Amino acid sequence: MHIALWIAQAILAFIFGMAGFVKTFQPAKARTAFDWAKEAPASFILFIGVTELFGAIGIIVPYATGIFPFLTAWAALGFAVIMVLAMIVHARAHDTRGIIMNVVFFALSLAVAYGRW
Repeated sequence: MHIALWIAQAILAFIFGMAGFVKTFQPAKARTAFDWAKEAPASFILFIGVTELFGAIGIIVPYATGIFPFLTAWAALGFAVIMVLAMIVHARAHDTRGIIMNVVFFALSLAVAYGRW
């Protein structure tokens, strides 16, 4: 179980880290890559990007270092919340494929949160 949790954490850190990097440091690319971002204010895209970057760090570093390891579970819960909100956005846009990916990452996030609690 321990190895499976680390694999799930690595997947989540990679996915959210990459998405957060694009939204934070390449907002023009984010507007072309993400349909929802075309009409979103730049500050909103930046907020989501920074949140995802901090989450990517928080899902790995606290548990790996042993410094406030409970923050890993909280970061995973934060990702779950982001995925619920993303499901709403994708549902409004009738983007079934996006919702499926959100459900997968939601489940991974909850598994990590439960396993690291």
